[in-house]
Amino acid sequence: MSSLITPGLVSLDADLGTDRAGVIRYLASRVVESGRATDVEALFADAWKRESQTDTGIPGGIAIPHCRSSAVTEPTLAMARPAPGVDFGAPDGPADLIFLIAAPDGADQAHLTLLSKLARSLIKPEFVAALRSAKAPEDIVRLVDEAVADGPATPAAAPAAASAAPSARADRPVLVAVTACPTGIAHTYMAADALVAAADRADVTLHVETQGSSGAKQLDPALIAAASAVIFAVDVDVRDKGRFAGKPVVQSPVKRGIDAPDTMIAEAIAAASNPNAARVADTGQAATSAGGGADEHVGLKLKRWLLTGVSYMIPFVAGGGLLIALGFLLGGYDITVNAADIIVNNTLWNLPDGGVAAYFGAVFFMIGAASMGFLVPALAGYIAYAIADRPGIAPGFVAGAVALLMNAGFIGGLVGGLLAGAIAYWIGRIDVPRWLRSLMPVVIIPLFASIGASGLMIVLLGGPIATLMGGLNDWLSSLTGVSAILLGVILGTMMCLDLGGPVNKVAYAFAVAGLAAGSIDNQAPWNIMAAVMAAGMVPPLAMALATVLDRKLFSPIERENGKAAWLLGAAFISEGAIPFAAADPLRVIPAGILGGATTGAIIMAADVTSQAPHGGLFVFFAIGNLAMFVVAILVGMVISALTVIALKRWTTKTPVAAVEPARVPVAV
Repeated sequence: MSSLITPGLVSLDADLGTDRAGVIRYLASRVVESGRATDVEALFADAWKRESQTDTGIPGGIAIPHCRSSAVTEPTLAMARPAPGVDFGAPDGPADLIFLIAAPDGADQAHLTLLSKLARSLIKPEFVAALRSAKAPEDIVRLVDEAVADGPATPAAAPAAASAAPSARADRPVLVAVTACPTGIAHTYMAADALVAAADRADVTLHVETQGSSGAKQLDPALIAAASAVIFAVDVDVRDKGRFAGKPVVQSPVKRGIDAPDTMIAEAIAAASNPNAARVADTGQAATSAGGGADEHVGLKLKRWLLTGVSYMIPFVAGGGLLIALGFLLGGYDITVNAADIIVNNTLWNLPDGGVAAYFGAVFFMIGAASMGFLVPALAGYIAYAIADRPGIAPGFVAGAVALLMNAGFIGGLVGGLLAGAIAYWIGRIDVPRWLRSLMPVVIIPLFASIGASGLMIVLLGGPIATLMGGLNDWLSSLTGVSAILLGVILGTMMCLDLGGPVNKVAYAFAVAGLAAGSIDNQAPWNIMAAVMAAGMVPPLAMALATVLDRKLFSPIERENGKAAWLLGAAFISEGAIPFAAADPLRVIPAGILGGATTGAIIMAADVTSQAPHGGLFVFFAIGNLAMFVVAILVGMVISALTVIALKRWTTKTPVAAVEPARVPVAV
């Protein structure tokens, strides 16, 4: 097996600037020059994407940017010891030891194990001190080779069976933990070792399960049963979380396990003796703290449940809406009348009147309509899932289907999902004999929760909600002139207020929910969709323009983010403006609102329509009055860009010490 690092991949005491993106690109270029990767920009993009999800700086002046990339041909380490150091987001300042860990998409287990060993060695003071005192690249290579050869493959306190547990006093508290990160190369294992060390300082026995790229060896059930509490230091879902059912739980991002392991151990010890602590629920669902603390009030829980439903619903709507738009493009608007007949009575070898375009128009329309038909059931199903986990999915989908049957629409789906989730959660809390527990999540909970939630929808709630939905649709269809423009202003403001947050999602969900009701005779839902999409594109595009018009007002990282914001804004990813808003919210957010509200008003006034729920400029074929759609976006973009520049020039910035600039957007 070839060495992970060579002298040509080491840079000592060079001035690499203060921009972390520049340092990552520099190290990526060294990897390509060594013949271990094929494309600098592709490797940089993958490493920067991971960097933007979570800062890779850790206490002690160390940074570990890392990624899997199809551009990498051989698992590789590139190392820089820059002078001066570079800020990678660590709480104690810039990093002067930077390792880029580059793994191929299909890296073998042995190489991944070596990479994880190196990452874990970086929390050992003696190894770090040796790296800082090394005189030549060859010394660095020797130190790394020794570290990956001698480092333990699994945490000393993470045995597979109780018999392999480390020796400990009988009176010592016992905790278990799971660590996991999206890439599974560095943070997973570093958090495990940091937590083990912190537990030892606190006189606690800790057993850790690392769910990473070099394999996961599950904790022995006996260890879990003996544990007083569990720590989840994870950025992804915990595999087989039901094993920890009933345990007091402390959950945080994986990086907190590296930055503040002593705090997490203290929190777990406190949770173990607190009868009101959050616990992993008996039916296998996420712990009650998954979305917040044990004291999370009802309003925050409700918001989290509803946003979960919306996020799972969006793929059905996005794909379905685009397919319907393609159906109209190929088959014309009359395709709604005869699409089913065309599919049943025709084939590629027996084309209908209108030829191949009409045939594929019908195919696309019917597939899209089928996808859109899942809008309300998926919304209800995943709201119930957010409340009661997997046992809530089936009752939620059934309640959503009943809402469609009762013509209760989007609001019916919301109510049905909440009912199904609440009933499923309540049934799951009932203490039943052991022999009955295996039937609870697959038979008993889905059966009785479906009867309860759907029965209430049919007997009591469906009719009144259907009446409410009918009135809402009639009101939207009647909007013209000033009232329509005002609605555009309101929707544009909501889209730009929190950039992908709850208010943004409410406006987006409102538009998407009505999309299926749009037609040639009732284009109001399509107008609303166009206003929401265009306004949501304004903030990232405006910030991208602002970084071009007056570069000196923005930091190097913001200028780098500005380059990405062009594409993100064009694709309707409002979160592309979050890095700017996080760093300077009192200027960026008002400027974005001003431009977005203007765009929404222009869209409604010009009667622009969108039959697609997502995609921005890339779904131009689904936009009615495309020219005014573009004009509205350009006007809002210019207004927001000039406003934020003016505010930055002529107003005094109030420090926002607690806000760390985010860098990577998450799609709507």
